[in-house]
Amino acid sequence: MKGTTHKTQETTAATAVSPDAVTGKDRGFWRIARWTLAVLACLWLAFCSAVGPIYRADDTIADFSVWNALIGVVMFYVYLTLVHALAMLGGKRFRGKQSTVESHSNGDNPQTYPGDPQSASSSADASVSPTDASTAGRSRAIPSVVHTIHDFSGKVGGFLRRAVRPATDFITRHERTIIRHTDRTSRIFAVLIVGWAWCYVTLLSAFGADVFSQIREFTSFWEQTHGNPQPYLDGTLVVNTIMDVYPTAHYLWPTDPTFLTNQHNILLTLLYGGMGYLSHTLTGSPDAGLIILSGMQFVFAAFCCAATANRFLNRPFAGDKAGAPLSPAGAGQLSSARGATTTSVTTSAATRVIVLALLLVNPIVIFSTISLTKSPLFAFAFVWWFGALYELYATSGKTTAPSPASTDANDNTTPRTPRRTTVVALALSTLVMLASAKYGLYIVFLQLVLALLADRKRWRTYAVALLIPLIAFQGMITALTATNTIIGGDPIESKGVQLQQIGRIAQRDPDSIPASAREKIEPIIDLDGAAKAYFPNDADRMKSSGSAEDKTVAYKWRTVTAKDMENFNSAWLEMVKASPVVAIDALLAKCYGYFDVFDVPYVSAIYYVNNGKVQNDTTIIKHWFHGWRDAVAWFANGWSHIPVIGWPVHGNFWTILTLVVGATEVVRRRWRALAYHLPMLLLMGVMITAPANDFDRHMLPLIFCFAFLALWFRRDARSED
Repeated sequence: MKGTTHKTQETTAATAVSPDAVTGKDRGFWRIARWTLAVLACLWLAFCSAVGPIYRADDTIADFSVWNALIGVVMFYVYLTLVHALAMLGGKRFRGKQSTVESHSNGDNPQTYPGDPQSASSSADASVSPTDASTAGRSRAIPSVVHTIHDFSGKVGGFLRRAVRPATDFITRHERTIIRHTDRTSRIFAVLIVGWAWCYVTLLSAFGADVFSQIREFTSFWEQTHGNPQPYLDGTLVVNTIMDVYPTAHYLWPTDPTFLTNQHNILLTLLYGGMGYLSHTLTGSPDAGLIILSGMQFVFAAFCCAATANRFLNRPFAGDKAGAPLSPAGAGQLSSARGATTTSVTTSAATRVIVLALLLVNPIVIFSTISLTKSPLFAFAFVWWFGALYELYATSGKTTAPSPASTDANDNTTPRTPRRTTVVALALSTLVMLASAKYGLYIVFLQLVLALLADRKRWRTYAVALLIPLIAFQGMITALTATNTIIGGDPIESKGVQLQQIGRIAQRDPDSIPASAREKIEPIIDLDGAAKAYFPNDADRMKSSGSAEDKTVAYKWRTVTAKDMENFNSAWLEMVKASPVVAIDALLAKCYGYFDVFDVPYVSAIYYVNNGKVQNDTTIIKHWFHGWRDAVAWFANGWSHIPVIGWPVHGNFWTILTLVVGATEVVRRRWRALAYHLPMLLLMGVMITAPANDFDRHMLPLIFCFAFLALWFRRDARSED
């Protein structure tokens, strides 16, 4: 009888344990899957650093050597160490402690300071943790490489803390003053205006050739519609309109002359071109109009950064359930009636100084405030957009998911009704993004889908702020194109990678091109011209871009037809299959720089401050502090070219850090946070398909937002404690 009873108990125990065992296996599998994604991200970054020396020397991947492999191994170790170090922040399970999570309202995290009773009690609890013994056992089983990474991370962190201690002591002494002057949007706005003022006052404006193309486009349109016919298609194919500069294929031109295009986004063309034309009409020069446009963007940039900084630093939405904002002074007195354990939502003075320093000191940010190149406008609108999304995330009621149990509990939490100002901010920033960059369409659409999945209870908010602007804007562009009011974009614009591969194969392996591919591509691309025009860092030459009449013609925009373009992809695929190594070289040579921390930008943000268009082709601006402009550009370029110290002046430095943070969020299972951060990954995809390699202006959104992304990441880490 006893034996039977004992067997029954064993069977019952096994049955009870088996679900946990299955769960443990599942968790083990998914943990491996998460780390695999993180490792792949680190491998990509390390690979780009490894092949960097090859493509800077204009060689081929076939020259990959032991030296390149060594660079890759070292950089992989560095990036994986960063991911591991970040994963430990707030991760008790990484330190062998049992994860016990209190729900912090709105995903907020309390601040504790030396001597704080809460801090002391937390330390005491940790010291008597019942899991310490098991932790020691597990730690002996961890592979030595993980121990090495852990120790290295700790040493680096300790060194950095000691290095910045004098600065932190100074900030601590002036903490009240710093917080008081950054406790609302208007005060942060004033700080940014004052900090950036020297740039606008002494440099006035910054731009490249694009703004003059927009002015020429608007001028041609205005003259044509006011009784002064402009050169257009006349059957000779020898025309020299602005559409021949971009160029835009003639088969896309309407029969009735029209000179407005969507090449640089129609709304920006009307604004920039119209202001330049008006200025030229009144003063004989577009300079005054350009200065006014830069001033408008300067103010807009300060507003966007201030609004987002206020949301991250002061959390004005962290009030009562009715949505009443809470001042930083009263933030520490939040009642626990909201069902949360919250001691303070006021960000420390040190964090405020770091965030503002990244905005006020980095030349990329400073010069972008006055640069009329559409990308800065998109980037500053993205910052505003990012801040509004953070507020929606923080008020969703389910910002932390450290365990399956807490995930289920949080799913039942009712999100707070968004503030009206937040919905308006999200809608307006969406419209500006759509108006300033064509790829804004894909960014907004992706965020709409992810937001509906992550925060479906507030679907009306996303419908109003994302879906309606998206439909309205795209509907407007479609209608204008369908009615021949504007000329739509040339499809060749989106084929930068393919053009580079065709050009490199034509230049370096022409004998490999199949006869059928030559026949298909001949009406579209002049292969001899492509071989001459190909340049590894820039696809614009393959598009036959430029105003010079004797420019090398690769893309046959004058004679190509829509039917010819139907064969483009099949011809390209045949060429790639026939010469895969050269095709891989073309792809990597065009995009590696965005992810290689050692690569100096092909075109930096500094270029738009000091170039021939600014210094020679203007009447007022070129005489305004001419020598000072040279000195500013010289200093910024000099800083940029200093090894390591110059990295923060490179866009790829911030792009790499953003990808590392994203990989860490995958490891830590911060799926809801990732739902708001994945558009940044899509921006990296835009970089790969962009016309040029390591082009700073394509990385501006990530540069401007990184400080806020880091703060978001840190708060999520603390909320997991």
